[in-house]
Order: sequence, then structure tokens, then C-alpha cells
Amino acid sequence: MARAFSFFRAGGFDQVQFETGADFVALGELDWKLWVALASPTKGLVFDTRTLELIDGDGDGRIHANELVAAVKWAASLIKNHDDFLKSPETLALSAINDASDEGRLLLASAKQVLAGLGKADATSISVTDSAEAVKAFHGLPFNGDGVVPPESAKSAEQKTLIDDIIATVGGADDKSGKKGVTIDQVKAFFAAVDEYVGWLSKGEADAALMPLKQDTIGAWEALSAVRAKVDDYFARTRLAAFDARAAAALNREEKEYLALAAKDLTITDDEIKSFPLSRIEANRALPLSEGVNPAWAAALTAFSDKAVRPLLGDTATLTETQWADVKGRLDAFGAWQTSKVGAVVEKLGVDRLKALHTDAQKALLDPLFAEEKAQEPTANSIVSVEKLVRYVRDLFKFANNFVNFREFYERKTPAVFQVGTLFLDQRQAELVLRVEDAGKHATVAPLSRGYLVYADVTRPSSGEKFSIVAA
Repeated sequence: MARAFSFFRAGGFDQVQFETGADFVALGELDWKLWVALASPTKGLVFDTRTLELIDGDGDGRIHANELVAAVKWAASLIKNHDDFLKSPETLALSAINDASDEGRLLLASAKQVLAGLGKADATSISVTDSAEAVKAFHGLPFNGDGVVPPESAKSAEQKTLIDDIIATVGGADDKSGKKGVTIDQVKAFFAAVDEYVGWLSKGEADAALMPLKQDTIGAWEALSAVRAKVDDYFARTRLAAFDARAAAALNREEKEYLALAAKDLTITDDEIKSFPLSRIEANRALPLSEGVNPAWAAALTAFSDKAVRPLLGDTATLTETQWADVKGRLDAFGAWQTSKVGAVVEKLGVDRLKALHTDAQKALLDPLFAEEKAQEPTANSIVSVEKLVRYVRDLFKFANNFVNFREFYERKTPAVFQVGTLFLDQRQAELVLRVEDAGKHATVAPLSRGYLVYADVTRPSSGEKFSIVAA
């Protein structure tokens, strides 16, 4: 180590002691083997949640040693007197900000701008509350630099409708204001799907063989698909009956099966009835489309007849196997085209809407909104930097004394941040109480503590909040 640190003995080992601000800002020089902990969760601690989120640079829900070092290094570069960290002040004096660098000058100007926006232009210091209010107010603006544009930011009904369509199909993103909006990537994904779908649709409309009934082909295909397996089954049975007349009785189901059905209350939707053939099986018999058909399939056959058979073959009451093959052949090309569909995620918007969207003008419709959103990024970053610095000066030293060392825990002047309260149980008072996310998983390593541990689920009466704890 380049710096000579001081240590104190606690918990059976030597722990670093930050005697001066210079010690603290030199944290990055301290060998990690001398840290008490190298990672900490951002949840379950009695500590400012927003500060923990800011330190957690990669947003994985855990603060690692390198992230704390980076936070201290950044804050130290912007504070003139590093002893200020040891004071953990609730407010940061503007004169304490180091404006010797470009970043420092920008941050100082941003802090003054924040105060002016809060009606405190003459203030000489800024608090965590001031910065939090500024962040909240800025996030509530139509354009707040987070890269998300909600429908409320639209300048026209056309833009709003487009944003709503994108959210309804490819999905949206959470804006810092709490509203749902869209990002540039989601806009690109939406129009890529529109292009794919319209291109696929145009191919079908241009090929007469794909849609022999034009727009009615869709209904014909759906009606065919609904009965395909059952009609195939029917003609397979008639061919088998033609092969051997002795098979006809079995192919029509035995009388005892009808007797079993007759013994109970029936509805035409019963599965037993649906499993019976479409009609009486005879050698090479045509399929009747209305009279003498299985009642469970009557409606489906009528729809098939009305939407596919009559439009393609003309008025006929029966369907031969040759005609059946003809109907399938004329509609199967449409079916194959349907299976090749792309961009289906936007299909629910309807053909007319999608064709109207398939233009360069529509693709560029939201560009002005994203330009305004982009222009606010520097302001957003500067406001967040002000908030970060105010919180870091107040909180980093305290957090380090619960992370790099456990000074607060061993001194017992104030509870450590990981101590969530005191448990009173059977005339005993347990002060080492921690939150646990999974008591069962935690208990598997509990014997390693060689202590008596109590697990409990607790509820806060005022809010109904529930969580689990372990107490030593």
C-alpha cells in the first residue's frame, strides 16, 4: 500500500480506521484482503436506498468493493476539503465544491440552477431534499433525458396514436416520470415488423393462386382447418370399408357404445359424441354436409360448406373424396403462405393501419420528439450528478464504516446498517438482527455460525409490510 493506514482490533481481527479525510479518499489503495466485506446488498439495509442505488454502478442489486472505490474517487475529485466526508453533513455548502475542473464548474453551476428552480437562488448550500425534489420535478417534465418518450409528450394526435400502437404491440419502457413510453430501439423494432408484415401481405395479394377467394380466403381456410382432421378421418374410414365390407360395423362404432351414451344426459358438445365419425360409414360414400351428420360437428361442417365448398365448387349437398382433395389443394397454398407470416406482432393493428404506417413519413414521425429528449440528456446528467455528490458526501463515510470495516457494529454507539432492529424473546434481547430473503436457504449455512439463531416473519402494523429476519 502506498498509504500507511491505522487499524483497530475488533471481532478478532485488525480493521482499518479512517482517521482523516485523506485516509478515507485513499480507500482504493487499501488491499482488499483487509476489507471486512467485499459486497453488500442494496436492499434490506437500514440505509438510504437511493444512495445505495447510485453506488451500485452496474445495477445488479449488489455493491461490490470496486463500486465503492469508484464512488469515493469520483466524489473526492469534486470536494475541496476531504475531511468533509467524515462529518457526513446533511447539506453541502456550495463553497465546498471543487470548481478547479470542468466537471466541478459544471456541477457547481448545476447546483445553483437546481436551487434557483426551487426558488432558493440565494442559498449557499444544497441538501439531499433539495436535490431529490429537483430530480423528481425534472423527471416529471415531458422530456427528461432518459431516452423514453411517453404518449403524453406527443405534440400531435398522430404522434400519440403511433406511440400507443408501439406500446400495444412491441411493448414499451418505463419513463422516469412513472409513465409508460417508447425508446428508439422499440420504434425501430416496430417499423421493422410493419415492413415485414406488409411485405408478406403484398406477396399474398399479388398472387391470385394464394387467395382464390380474395379476402374471403381467410375465412375459408379457417373453416377448412377446423374440420380437416375429421374429414380426413371420414374418407379414410370409407376407403377401409370399401376394402373389406366386414370392417364397416366396427368403423361405425358398435351398438353398445351408443347404448352407453344413451344411459346418461347428453349435450352435442360431449367429447364422446365428437369422437364418433362425421357421418355413417359406407364404402366410398360421399360426405353429407348437412343432413345425417354427427351433431357435434354440424355447425363446423355448415361453416365449411358456406365459406369454402360452395364458393369453390358451387352449390352441393355432399362432398366426394375427389372434391375434398380439390378444396384442400386450392387452399393449401394459402395455408403455406400463412405459416410463413412475419411481423405478426403488429397484425392486431389491422391491414389498413399497417399499410398507412408503411411510409417513410411515418417512420420519421417521432424523430422530433426523440431529438428533444436527447437534448435534455446533459441537463439530466448534471442534475443527477448534483444529487449524487450531495448524497455521497453525507453517506459514503458511514457506509464505509459498515462495509470496509464494521466500526459502527463493534463500537455499539449506533446500530450497524445491516441491523434492522432488536428482537425481544423469552426474556432475552437480541440486537444482531438481519433481514433474510430466503430463510430456508439461509438456514442451510446457519450451523457455521456456531450460535443460536432464531428465524421469524414480521409484519409492520402501520403499513402491512412483511419481511423475514434472523436474530443471533
